[in-house]
Amino acid sequence: MNKSKLRRKITSLRKKNFQENLKINSLKLIKFLSDNKLKTKIVGGYYPCNHEIDDLEVLNLFSKNKKITSLPIIKKNNQIDFYEWSKDNPLKINKYGIIEPLSQKKVYPDILLVPLLAFDKHFNRLGYGGGFYDRYIEKIEIKKKVFKVGFAFSFQELKEVPVNNYDKKLDLIITERGLIF
Repeated sequence: MNKSKLRRKITSLRKKNFQENLKINSLKLIKFLSDNKLKTKIVGGYYPCNHEIDDLEVLNLFSKNKKITSLPIIKKNNQIDFYEWSKDNPLKINKYGIIEPLSQKKVYPDILLVPLLAFDKHFNRLGYGGGFYDRYIEKIEIKKKVFKVGFAFSFQELKEVPVNNYDKKLDLIITERGLIF
């Protein structure tokens, strides 16, 4: 199945199976990062929409632990950059209907929480088709190593995700059932 058909199928499946009470265990993620001595000074997340798994609890936990949290802002040419944000900061809705921070303080995350439509056991990710995260990961990894964590529901796992040369692998996937590493 090609990527576009797969995206439509998974989007429909996610909408049908979405339950707000399906949550990830934020503490398991924090413990994993700590146990593996991964740098977590700056964390990049996303504001959940379209039945994505909610990462705001994790971002709030990082913020309470004196970490800098951030959200993406979409720029020209399908580019994104991350800007400092915490739950008390104002937000706006962009032209795509996606919630973004008003902050102009650009940061470069150490940990990147990545939304996705589907994933496989090889840490491949099927995104929304705009290439925003793949381009961002390519750009930031010139400056520094970033640890990429995919957030998904377990029913979004596929036997195999179709990939091309532009697709960036994740380092870890977390679902409501636990960590995949």
